Amino acid sequence: MKRQQSDRSGCDSYRQLARMNRRQALRVGFCGALGLSLSDLLRREASAASKKDGPAKSIIHLNLGGGFASQESFDPKPEAPAEYRGPFNVTKTKTGELFSEHFGRMAQVADKFTVVRSCQCRIPDHGLATYHLFTGYLPTTVIDYPQMGAVVSQHFGPRENMPAYVAVPNQNGFAGGTGYLSSKFGAFQLGADPGDSGPFRVKDFSLPAGLTMEQLERRRVARQIVEQRLRKLDGDVDQLNTQDEFFAQAQTLLTSAKAQAAFSLNDEPEHIRKLYGTGYRLKARNAPAAVNERLLLSRRLVEAGVRFVTIDYGGWDSHSNIKSDFEDKAPPLDHAIAGLLTDLDQRGLLQSTLVMITSEFGRTPKVNNDNGRDHWARSYSMILAGGGIQRGLIYGASDATASEPARDPVPLEDFLHTVYHQLGINADEELLAFGTRPIEIVNGGKLVKGLIQS
Repeated sequence: MKRQQSDRSGCDSYRQLARMNRRQALRVGFCGALGLSLSDLLRREASAASKKDGPAKSIIHLNLGGGFASQESFDPKPEAPAEYRGPFNVTKTKTGELFSEHFGRMAQVADKFTVVRSCQCRIPDHGLATYHLFTGYLPTTVIDYPQMGAVVSQHFGPRENMPAYVAVPNQNGFAGGTGYLSSKFGAFQLGADPGDSGPFRVKDFSLPAGLTMEQLERRRVARQIVEQRLRKLDGDVDQLNTQDEFFAQAQTLLTSAKAQAAFSLNDEPEHIRKLYGTGYRLKARNAPAAVNERLLLSRRLVEAGVRFVTIDYGGWDSHSNIKSDFEDKAPPLDHAIAGLLTDLDQRGLLQSTLVMITSEFGRTPKVNNDNGRDHWARSYSMILAGGGIQRGLIYGASDATASEPARDPVPLEDFLHTVYHQLGINADEELLAFGTRPIEIVNGGKLVKGLIQS
């Protein structure tokens, strides 16, 4: 390379986050309102067409919630004292670097991505750091800031009659939402997990139980009668015409074979499923790992036109027994990421799709008395691939014990600024909050030129 745990594990704040994610799934709230919610998303497609993309036309954002340990993954310290280096051996990458032994598949595709080994964020608190990661701001009681996916949705709008922003399976509970932007720019949440046991079906892309196509058509006719009445009462004709047009598009999406196919894994051939990994189960949870199918679905979504897909694969809050946590969760992750990058590259999509692998912070340099690591924000690793990012690069370095950056520190704001730049969005641009207050997309930050292909 070029140089430049279980549901009961983790601290109280991280367990609260996990519970919030489950509650979030119950609050998706689409059901019979599909046409209207998708109409809001589709409404902006024509007006956004004039805005130019950057090298990255889409983003797949995989978040490893809980605080992912770089020492046990992409920045091992085999020469450090035993209390720092951790429980695992190392494997050599295709480019001559060292990863932890459980990331052998990623080591073989290390020429496709960049590891940033010198990331820094502000505070080692799950909720604050997750919000910071997703929005570029620390939370305040004064104003709520929008997630990156919401900003992308607001800036570019939908494409190919697909939602601009999709969360697989649901939104992260601490990551904020649309903030001061309209709720119509929020994530389209699946409310179902493609990696769960049993058939996967996004309820927003099927008629509610008991509703037939004939009944749906009768509702469309009833809506038409109401519109005609509003027109006779001197309603806003332009607005009515626009709503009618986009309602029709949303109804088309409901029965669109392309959309149905994008949100389904049914026609994926077995060799592609094996490329991402199949059959992984998490022993600690007695449940499917699911990250493999989530990433496979994310490829299908960006291929169909979705601009921003966010995926959660959490449970990395390893305050105790970090060895068993990584032995359980790392193999499916390694297989899934290597499969995604290989698949995107083989399809000619990697150059136009930015893959971003993040965590809200890292873990302490020294292993604690419970054989785990605690929260650490001063130095950790994240990954970027595709979308005009350099390939086969190790950017920056941490010191001998992963305590501090030793070279080229990358504050979180710089990392996010660079991602926005690759999308064609200036992170210094000011959006209007409440119609009058200009606020920068990211609170400071600068472009990390060394990450970008020349």
